[in-house]
Amino acid sequence: MKILFLGDVMGRAGRQAVSDHLPRLRADWALDFVVVNGENATSGMGLSGSHAKALLEAGADCVTLGDHAFDQKDMLQFIENEPRVLRPMNFSKAAPGKGARVFSVAGRKVLVAQALGQVFMKRPFDDPFSALETVFRTHPLGGAVDAAIIDFHCEATSEKMAMGHWCDGRASLMVGTHTHVPTADAMILPRGCAYLTDAGMCGDYHSVIGMQRDEPLRRFITGMPKERFSPALGEVTLSGVYVEIGPDGRATRIEMVRQGGHLPPAGP
Repeated sequence: MKILFLGDVMGRAGRQAVSDHLPRLRADWALDFVVVNGENATSGMGLSGSHAKALLEAGADCVTLGDHAFDQKDMLQFIENEPRVLRPMNFSKAAPGKGARVFSVAGRKVLVAQALGQVFMKRPFDDPFSALETVFRTHPLGGAVDAAIIDFHCEATSEKMAMGHWCDGRASLMVGTHTHVPTADAMILPRGCAYLTDAGMCGDYHSVIGMQRDEPLRRFITGMPKERFSPALGEVTLSGVYVEIGPDGRATRIEMVRQGGHLPPAGP
């Protein structure tokens, strides 16, 4: 099974790049399943229902969210009627939608789950390890599911690495999102879990983590805000990870993905 995971889609430019390039990548790489993190796809803060539809129509099989899951208020209702959009499973217990789902792919079962980290995050979310433990117990790899993909939306690299080792043997892929900076540590852990600390973003890298440079620079230099942050609109790099998964649910290959934009190209 060939899986593509794309990191945080950043604003209008990121959405357009996914729409422009994902259909080609699905065909060229013979992809079986695609997950896209849409956390920042609408004005850099959250995801609207219409933009979620656009990502799904472009070829995403599943769209994950993050700590800004409901910044766009129409997502509160949209997610109830669109099971292909997942919010973090350790979000508020009153939150609509689901944090995990099993998808059917040509007779094979693919689990996708998302959790939020706790270190350096603004809100005190529930323990992500306990939340995922319940999912792993009811959907064992090689039993109830043929593949398991975990999106860990988290600030601290140490927390992501700890989660990767904890998922080893129980997930096919554990990939971090949230920081918008792709890391260079793609690897397969000893028990077969493909791992990447952060997938990076689908956005303009001539920016400050996807935002136009002037306002973030002003705030760093002066400590004073003047305007709202606005997503950068330059040439976009699609960043993420490509994984091949064997019949036992263990990863057999992992490659970083960078397509277009300002970063050196990478892919299978």
